[in-house]
Amino acid sequence: MAETKSLAASVRSGTGKGAARSVRREGRIPGVVYGGGEPPVPISLLWHDVNVLIYHGGFLTTTFDLDIDGTKELVIPRDYQLDPVKDRPLHVDFLRIKKGSKIDVEIPVRVFNEEEAVGLKKGGVVNLVQHAIELKVAADAIPDAIEVDIAGMDIGDVRHLSDLKLPRGAKLSSPSEDDITILTIAPPVEEVVDEEPEVAADAVPSEEGDAEADAAEGDKSDSKDEKKDD
Repeated sequence: MAETKSLAASVRSGTGKGAARSVRREGRIPGVVYGGGEPPVPISLLWHDVNVLIYHGGFLTTTFDLDIDGTKELVIPRDYQLDPVKDRPLHVDFLRIKKGSKIDVEIPVRVFNEEEAVGLKKGGVVNLVQHAIELKVAADAIPDAIEVDIAGMDIGDVRHLSDLKLPRGAKLSSPSEDDITILTIAPPVEEVVDEEPEVAADAVPSEEGDAEADAAEGDKSDSKDEKKDD
């Protein structure tokens, strides 16, 4: 299960684009805490702290003890925005949660036992169709991943949703009658080598042909000169 981490924040005065830009100039990131039947609270966090957490992985499935100027809130990130050019965090949304409450979270799919997959030994590759599955789980017991065992799988084999063992206490957020494909073992990808087009022999000028052409051109020139002399 994902471990609850500590994170510090401060109440942010002012809202809107101008106030957000001012916060970023100070090396901080604007955010908001909402939900739980309470009014939203605008906050700011250190840019470095958030940047490390996002790129470490699992940010959206991690709960935090968020210390807002001495007041603690149990929260989970629900969304974040990145600069489209620099990939720097710009804003973070946190949802208030209570221990034992149920929330919907996208849990990543993780493959294991690759060394025992027959298809991979033949050069096949894992084609992961579903990278994450949305589950309804306890807020204080969010799984790190949904693990898929591919031991013994051969090329062409498929793992469906019904084949998975969901983490204890977890249920699908949106059950469906369709048994969706989670992954397949795809055949090896053949490398395509660009071949130079073949040129017909009569289309390639030879040195002998070039010489004959030059000689013929010279004869024409001589004939023209003789006519001029006449």
